[in-house]
Amino acid sequence: MRKQVFIINGQGGVGKDTICNCAAQYFRVRNVSSITPIVEIARFAGWDGQKTLAARRLLSQLKQAFTEFNDLSFTYCLKAYQDFLGSDDEILFLHVREPEEIERLKTAIGPDCRTLLVRRSGLSARHYGNRSDDEVESYPYDLYFDNHPPLDTLPERVRNFFEKL
Repeated sequence: MRKQVFIINGQGGVGKDTICNCAAQYFRVRNVSSITPIVEIARFAGWDGQKTLAARRLLSQLKQAFTEFNDLSFTYCLKAYQDFLGSDDEILFLHVREPEEIERLKTAIGPDCRTLLVRRSGLSARHYGNRSDDEVESYPYDLYFDNHPPLDTLPERVRNFFEKL
């Protein structure tokens, strides 16, 4: 398998990390979130790690502020991509929420980068009150994965999905 990058997104609770963990059962996977440096800042400032609506709004606003200030999350993701290229990993998952950030990263990385939206049948759309979470469906993704039950078949479905790519 050649190295591939997937910018992954999906509504909270659809199982993005579960998909990445299943893929890691079959491929050498690196899993990176664009929000990681923002989370570290929020924790330093007293955030307890609970994903309440207020906390999600805080993280979204902090990410926007640091994007405008020094492009922190974008730079973090590009560094993760460079590290990935120097590794023996096969798949890099970059978790990114905002449509304009997804497009910027996809353009910067190039043809080995695809966008992936994870959905879960039967899970109704939620309104979180912040643009990062609320605009998840506002991008024309390259690929879609429906993370539907039963859970015991998920690893095999994930393997088949990525092997075809």
